[in-house]
This record gives sequence, structure tokens and C-alpha cells, in this order.
Amino acid sequence: MRLILAGVLAGLLSATAAKADEMVFTSWGGTTQEAQTKSWAEPFAASSGIKVLQDGPTDYGKLKAMVDAKNVTWDVVDVEMDFAIKAAKDGLLEPIDFAAVPKADLDPRFSNEHAVGSFYYSFVLAWNKGAVSGEPTSWADMFDTKKFPGKRTFYKWSAPGVIEIALLADGVPADKLYPLDLERAFKKLDTIKSDIVWWGGGAESQQLIASGEAAFGQLW
Repeated sequence: MRLILAGVLAGLLSATAAKADEMVFTSWGGTTQEAQTKSWAEPFAASSGIKVLQDGPTDYGKLKAMVDAKNVTWDVVDVEMDFAIKAAKDGLLEPIDFAAVPKADLDPRFSNEHAVGSFYYSFVLAWNKGAVSGEPTSWADMFDTKKFPGKRTFYKWSAPGVIEIALLADGVPADKLYPLDLERAFKKLDTIKSDIVWWGGGAESQQLIASGEAAFGQLW
């Protein structure tokens, strides 16, 4: 799976947008955004003289509302590929200026007129040792509330991961996942519906596990 660094939001040139000598970068929070700040934002600011302000977490509804209201405060946003494609079609993103961005240096498989692939990531099964008796070894354990009681936390967007996790837990081999059997996946998720806490950002997912509010989690 891959996250996408979306192009500048539509409406960026409005009076509410960032000043020319600064920009706002929005991402998912937690250690992900800390790493992006250190590896991307700080070196860019040092070389360009443009101050990079941080905001987040990424929120697709908020992004659309900003554009619709012509009150845009985000310049570059870390989003997922499926959203980047749809957002561009819906007119929510500005095209990338390839006079300034060297297109030849980009992998054409993971870039388009509005977004550029930024990094690979995966989901892992995490748990709070203080809240769990024993150690789970598979996604199936996350659905076994008798053996491993407690709340579970999943990423609230279905596109990246949760459907696959449910199917793997239900016994579907990894090389047989696609096309996804949505009915089977939702049926499996329904078996622990009352024990699911949904998260929407990296910092939130980590906090749910660290606090013990959720014993297990699907985390980046």
C-alpha cells in the first residue's frame, strides 16, 4: 500500500491561503508526521527559505469543506491514492506545476497530474501487553474475543487494509484475496462489531493502544 502526497488544494490562491513565504503541510499525526517533519519539511525549509507549518490529522471531509467554502488553509496534504484520484476528478486539487517539479524523476506508476507517491507502508497487529493475556500471532486472534477479550481498533476507512484483514482472519489465503469478497468481510467484522473502536489518524491509533482503551489494533 502507498500513501500519496496530494497536490496543492484548489482555491490555494484565495486570501485565506498560506503566505508566499510559508506553507502548510497536513498529515496523519503521530510518529509518521514526526518523521515527515524531520526528513522532508525541515530540509525543505532550510534549502528554500519557506517556512513549513504543520497541521493534521488528514481529514477528507474537512479538505472538501475548505475548498467548497473557498477558505483553504492547507497547501500539501498526505492522503491515500484512492482519495487523491477522486479528489482530482472532483476539482478539489490543483495540478502540480511540472515546470518546478522534475517529472522525469518521478515513478510514473505512482504519480499523476495532481499527486505524487510518497512512501510505502503496511499495517501490523499491535497490542497492549498490560491489557492482554498471552500474545496473539495472527489476524484471526484479533477476532477471537473469547481467547483474547477486549476492544479492538481498526482504521475507519475500508480501502486500505481492514477488508483484507477480515478476510485473512476468516481463512482466505493471502494470494486469493482479490477480488475482495465484501459480503464475507463485513460478515466477519460483524462478529466483533460491538468490540470495535474505529480510528482515523496515526496518533489516535497509538493512543488507543497505549491507554488500553483498545487491547488490540490495526496500526501503521
